[in-house]
Amino acid sequence: MSPKVIVIVGPTAVGKTSLSISLAKEYDGEIISGDSMQIYKKLDIGTAKVSRAEQSGIPHYLIDEVSVSERYSVSDFQKEGRLLIEDITARGKIPIIVGGTGLYIESILYDISLGGTGGNDLIFRAKKEIEADRYGAKRLWEELEKIDPVSSKSIHVNNVRRVIRALEVHHTSGILFSESQNEREVKESLYDVKLIGLTTERSVLYSRINERVHCMIEQGLESEARWLFDQNIKDSQAIRGIGYKEWIPYFKNEDTFEKAVADIQQNSRRYAKRQLTWFRNRTKDVSWFDLVKDPESEAKLKKEINNFLTI
Repeated sequence: MSPKVIVIVGPTAVGKTSLSISLAKEYDGEIISGDSMQIYKKLDIGTAKVSRAEQSGIPHYLIDEVSVSERYSVSDFQKEGRLLIEDITARGKIPIIVGGTGLYIESILYDISLGGTGGNDLIFRAKKEIEADRYGAKRLWEELEKIDPVSSKSIHVNNVRRVIRALEVHHTSGILFSESQNEREVKESLYDVKLIGLTTERSVLYSRINERVHCMIEQGLESEARWLFDQNIKDSQAIRGIGYKEWIPYFKNEDTFEKAVADIQQNSRRYAKRQLTWFRNRTKDVSWFDLVKDPESEAKLKKEINNFLTI
């Protein structure tokens, strides 16, 4: 039988961390972080990393894995995450993956390639989804029209998922989507997965994000970002993370403190929107809950998990 895995997804600031710890306590679980920034040592505040006290003795993995000068890829996460699932399951525990980095979550759960073989390339796909969010669906559709006008006529301009899939097939194989045979997206899960999605109303979410940024400032985010900036690491992945990159103009005396904070809030809100789009469009069979406005719904959530674990 496939290992049972609980996965908690959703945008930032909706309570994923607290829920994961609650479930780990109740169901004898261990937690695997699915966040692309929490793997870096010394970046605690800007990544909203779970503290030792918050962990409540629950083992957490893929947190504080590498220094900020090291590179860490989706492939690294996929390999280490799958080994962890095997190990946790072998010890009779329940693996609980929690995080908001959709690319990481998808890479560990499904039998798909990361590097452009077999018609799948998650990195290319993620890049195109970000482009669609930033520049609009029409821009991607026009790109497809130039490459494969036959497909563009049969795919609606607003069907972003299908447009990206057509571009991805051509990108990975060189074959036009319109000429591919029996083209379909088949994602085989490697595990028996229970997907829990957390969300809340957009206005509430954005307000919580803005408040979280203020709390990070009070906790010392500026000093943490200054330390990272002072490392002066060329081509650093870490410095490109939200909560860190926005400080660079301020540290260079090119912008104000207030502008840096406002940019962090804005970029965090935009990222939350992209997170929701990813999980709603790319992940099937998600049970969605709003624990922010309806905390009592956690009882229903746990009932679903009980059913999942006893089947």
